[in-house]
Amino acid sequence: MAALLAGAAFMLSGCGLADSHAVWPEALKVKATEPAPLETPPDVKRLVASKLDSVFTAGSQPAHVRVSTPLHDPRGTGWTACVRAELTSVIGKPLGTQTYRIFIHEGAIFDRRQVETDDNCVTETYEPVEGAVQVEAQRSSKP
Repeated sequence: MAALLAGAAFMLSGCGLADSHAVWPEALKVKATEPAPLETPPDVKRLVASKLDSVFTAGSQPAHVRVSTPLHDPRGTGWTACVRAELTSVIGKPLGTQTYRIFIHEGAIFDRRQVETDDNCVTETYEPVEGAVQVEAQRSSKP
């Protein structure tokens, strides 16, 4: 019985290899699945400037907001970036610099997580968002 199963497994193991090299018309061959195309890298500065409430709570009064360059999210077709800011607690006590990883899909922030000490956000290079915040404020004030 074991010999019969081993023989069947051996015969079936070559099916995929045989199909890729067969003289069948292309329409009948098994096609490899193509990965989904990547989104274009988002403008993280502008996105964070326009959606600070997606990253920080309303009472935290974020100041000196800085962002890293976006990196492709290995879990899908979206992007991730790191955001740092000086935050204040609800009772007004300074919390110091806090860092969050944001997850971006189709041009929108859909999740954020506070980073741990082993996260690569610790070693990222950051750029200030202040200029982008001023541009967004001017856009939103125009009728």
